[in-house]
Amino acid sequence: MRVRLAALCLLIFLVATVASAQRAPDASYKAVQPDFNSVNCSGFATDQKVPDGIQLISGEQSNYKITFARGDFVYINRGQDKGVRVGDRFSVVRPDKDFTDVPWFKWQDKLLKAMGNLYRDAGQVRVVNVQPKVSIGEVIFSCDYMQRGDILLPHQERPSPPYKDPSAFDHFAPVSGKPVAMVVAGTDYTQVYGKNNTVYVNLGTAQGVKVGDYFRIFRYQGTMAETVPQTKDYQYMMYGFGSAPQRYAWNDLPREVLGEGIVLNVSRNSSTMMITFSRIEIYAGDYVEIE
Repeated sequence: MRVRLAALCLLIFLVATVASAQRAPDASYKAVQPDFNSVNCSGFATDQKVPDGIQLISGEQSNYKITFARGDFVYINRGQDKGVRVGDRFSVVRPDKDFTDVPWFKWQDKLLKAMGNLYRDAGQVRVVNVQPKVSIGEVIFSCDYMQRGDILLPHQERPSPPYKDPSAFDHFAPVSGKPVAMVVAGTDYTQVYGKNNTVYVNLGTAQGVKVGDYFRIFRYQGTMAETVPQTKDYQYMMYGFGSAPQRYAWNDLPREVLGEGIVLNVSRNSSTMMITFSRIEIYAGDYVEIE
């Protein structure tokens, strides 16, 4: 009898716990403030030439080290003859290439080309010793490994834009009427994204975008833009599982609002966006609009 009573009490406790959890606010709605890492490791795309005259050429223990990271001392191909001084700080970047070269959606390659070249943020270096032709820098911050040939740019502080509370996210937000573009790619050329992931969008200063702007991310059903095999007209009929009484094209049905993100970097034809909220998975080829 006591065992049954204990089991009943446990069952009541579990039911109450589940009910309470269902009433509790969704943790995914917690506000996100872009931190130092998010802002300074976001990467960027640009159609302008990135100056590559200053480069990382080697480092200590180069007989066995193929990469360098925080705390390492690296060698720079500029010295006193080029005006380098102790304390100078550089951001380290390198061109980012997609070694798979397999497009996720039909227009991906074309859009990437229009946006320019993608660059990966590798970290930051501070000069600690200057010699006539070369300098020695200490890696003071790492986003990724550094390697010979990486480009050093004079460091410029990147602002951490203020966020808005995503708890007010509108699942059925109307069309903003502002410029529309696509999620073209992500860091490491990934194709699926969620909260806190960084992606590249083909909207930039030429379309009025600035750091701190928000993009709304959305999708239409039945667009058939993905290069993976798909079932035609799936949006209104599915073989063996019913169909609508009439045909509905991709733009006849309501759009699906997926999430939103904040602009961390912007160039002429592209923006780097950190996704601050996502209802479900977001894919390369999904649409964005300026909120």
